[in-house]
Parts: sequence; structure tokens; C-alpha cells
Amino acid sequence: MLCSGSHILVAELYQHSFRKITANRMAADWLGSVVSINCGLTLGIYQGEVSSVNHKSQTISLKQPYHNGVRCPLPEVTFSAIDIKELKFLDIQKTVNKPGTGQGAATESSFTPSARHNQSNRVALPHGTSSNSHSSTAPITILRRAPTGSSNSRGATQATQKKNSVRNGGPMRTRDDECFGGGTDENMDADFDFEGNLALFDKAAVFSKIDGNGGHSNRAQHHNAQGDQKPQSYRHDENILEAKPVIYRQITVPQHGGKDYCTDSGLVVPSVPYELHKRLLAAAERWGLSLERRLETTGVCSSQMALTLLGGPNRLTPKNVHQRPTVVLLCGPHIQGAQGVSCGRHLANHGVEVILFLPNFVKMQESVTNEVHLYSRTGSKQVASVKDLPISPVDLVINCLDCHENPLLSEQSWYQSAADWANQNRAPVLSIDPATGGQHQPVEAKWTLSLGLPLPLAETESRVYLCDIGIPKLVFQEVGISYRSPFGCKFVIPLHTP
Repeated sequence: MLCSGSHILVAELYQHSFRKITANRMAADWLGSVVSINCGLTLGIYQGEVSSVNHKSQTISLKQPYHNGVRCPLPEVTFSAIDIKELKFLDIQKTVNKPGTGQGAATESSFTPSARHNQSNRVALPHGTSSNSHSSTAPITILRRAPTGSSNSRGATQATQKKNSVRNGGPMRTRDDECFGGGTDENMDADFDFEGNLALFDKAAVFSKIDGNGGHSNRAQHHNAQGDQKPQSYRHDENILEAKPVIYRQITVPQHGGKDYCTDSGLVVPSVPYELHKRLLAAAERWGLSLERRLETTGVCSSQMALTLLGGPNRLTPKNVHQRPTVVLLCGPHIQGAQGVSCGRHLANHGVEVILFLPNFVKMQESVTNEVHLYSRTGSKQVASVKDLPISPVDLVINCLDCHENPLLSEQSWYQSAADWANQNRAPVLSIDPATGGQHQPVEAKWTLSLGLPLPLAETESRVYLCDIGIPKLVFQEVGISYRSPFGCKFVIPLHTP
């Protein structure tokens, strides 16, 4: 017969044995599970398969471990409970059925260190894959349990049983399952752990490796070791081709006009005196660039510039036929006037309402007569008196009154009346190939178009443009001009004063 003290001793021994057996069973349940252990900023994060758990010494060992997403060289690592801040299950090998529920639930264990009771350990749902799938070098995806009591907190085993029953000829699937249930409910109950996966990425080590591989010294050593077998890599801020210094003065002239211009890309375009410009045009005519061809080229380029000044496609559109732009051409009985008539013909062909002012001269050059005869077939208006010009402002005035050969034309009455009308109409003025000289221009132009090379124009606020009339490079060389085209992909370019 046992006394009361003996009963107490037997009860204590029984409780101690029960706690020991329970701890051993829990430790056995942990074996083979894939866990993630957070040891803080100093030691980092480890992942691996649980190989042993010592409840007495409060240690846990992982085999085939990963450190911050990189495979460890050691086959096994042991952690103490003091160093562990957080422990998460990634894959639990064993599952049990809770009695009375009728559905499977994943076994959940808690390994709370003695010195870390205030840390909350998160347990992940199982992936449905064995621990052998994590033996590769790829990082392990961490899933986090959905909040308790949420609408999506279904068991993974329940979802698996449902899918298996359907595939094995079980109950007929509903319409929703047929539409939305195909292979999409494996991880529906788990949230992706962004913080855990981000912690696995050692950004400092990767960026230091990238910077080290991108340096000039490492690249040079690699190139010398392997020779020319592998192409050399370049950084985003390095140029593949060796850039040669840009020569901005690509045009040199034997006689300078006294003024330099520059293009948008910085190329220098010098001005030339009218005598050198005249010899250049004569040399071009000897090689086949006749006056008729030059007039046609000038008309096309000047009309294209005028169409741009009028608004281009925003103004000239089939939906805007009720607002056709109006252009007035002021031309004289000379080559500059013939260039203006050619420009008016092309403008009329593009739907612009053109009014040509050309006085009735007793004698006109043949080129002017031919251009006027061709212009008459456009059906556009032609007047000989300033009184027949519009009183209201027009969209654009093109001035071709000046002549290089006869500067005295500006003293005649028809010239002065046309100039006064242009200045009073308040419409912007485009001058094509104006005369040179230091005197003030009778017609105040907003834009000036020069041909081939610019002439030394008077100091005005007019914006200078240059037109390519098709003179070959060797023709420039014939008159002593070293020439390289500054036009690029355009036929009309703006010129700026340095």
C-alpha cells in the first residue's frame, strides 16, 4: 500500500515521462520538414530540411542548407534557440487527420526559443511537394498562411481531396468548377510572403559583383586571357565606335562675304559675295544645271517652306476646305520674279489660293514669260495693279521684287506701291533670294530664303534659311569652294548667327 507521498512521486514521474514522450514525438514529426530560420541581420536567413531536433539542448539542425538563397558549402548546420528570431515552415512532410472533422489538416508545430518568446513565428501552408524538390540551387518560395477566419482559409488537404474526387470519377463538377476550378486552387489559401523572399536576396553582394565585372580592369584582364574568342562587353555609357572629332567648318570659300552662319547641328556656313555666287551658278549651268531646272528646284523648296509656314497638315486638310490659306506673290520682271512665279504654281497645286502680282512690262525675260504661261494653267488669279490686291490681311506675302542685277528697280513707282501694300497688310513676309547691300530693305521680311550659299544680307531681324538647289560638290570645287553639304536629310535648313 502506497502512502500519499508515494502517490505524488509516481504522479510526478508519470508527468515527466509524458512530457518527454510528447517532446520526442514532436521532434520526430519535425524531421524531413523544410523550414526557414531567420537569425537576424548578422547571421541572415537559412533554409533547409530538418535533420535533427534536440529538445533538451534547444537546438535544431538543417541538412542541405541555403544561406540567403545561396547553397551553403556545409552539408549540415546546427542552430541554437538563442540565435533564432523567427522560424517558418515551408513544407511539412507528415499530415494527420483531426478526429471528428472529416477533413485533413496539416500538422503544425511551434519551435519557440526560450529567449525569444516575444517573437511571433509564422507557419506556412504546405506546397504539396516533397522536400527533395528543394535540393536544387533555385531559391525556395515562401508562402504565408492566410488570416484565421477569412473566407479563403480552406485546408490544402480539402482542396486536394476535392480535385482527386473529381478526377477519379466522383461527383459531377458544378459550372463554376468547370470554368474556374482547373488547377488554380492549390495555393489559393496562402499569401505570397514578399518580405521573406526579399530577405533572401543579398543585394549588396550582387551589386558588388556587377560593379566588379563591369570595371575596365576586370574586362581588360578577361579579354587578354581569352583573346578575341569572346566579344568585349561595354557599359551603357560607353561608345562602341571610337568617335572622331567633329569638324564644324566644312565649307571654306576663297572670298568671304564678311558674315558666318551656323546650322542647328553647329556646322559653319560662310556667306559669299554676289560675284562668287554668280560664278558658281554659271559653272553649274555649264555642267547641265540649266536655269529652268534651277527655277523648278527653287519653286519646289520655297513652296514647301511656305506650306510649312501656313500650318502644314493642320491647315491643309480635306476637312478644312472652307479655310483655304491665301498667299500673295509680289514678282518683278527678272529671274527672282520667275522663281516667285514657280513657287506660286506649286502652292496652287497644293490647294492654296494664290494671287500673283506682276505689272504689265513691255519687255520681260523669257524665263519669266514661260513661268507665267505655265502658272496660268492653274486657274489662280493674276493682277497687274496694287489696287486689285486684297485690302484685308492675307495669310502670307512672298516677296520677289528685288533684283541683283538692277538695284534701281526699287525707285520705280510700281515697286514702291507694292512695298507699301506689303508693309501695311500686316501679313508675314517671306523673301526669296533678296538683293544684297547694306541699305535697309523696302519690304520688311520675317523670313529670308537664300539659294546654295547665303549672301551678305543687311542686318535685320529676319530669320535666314538656306535652300539646296542641287549644285554638285565638284562644281563648288571648280570655283575654289571646298564644300560638304550641311543639309543632311533636308532641302531647307535654318541658319543662325553665332
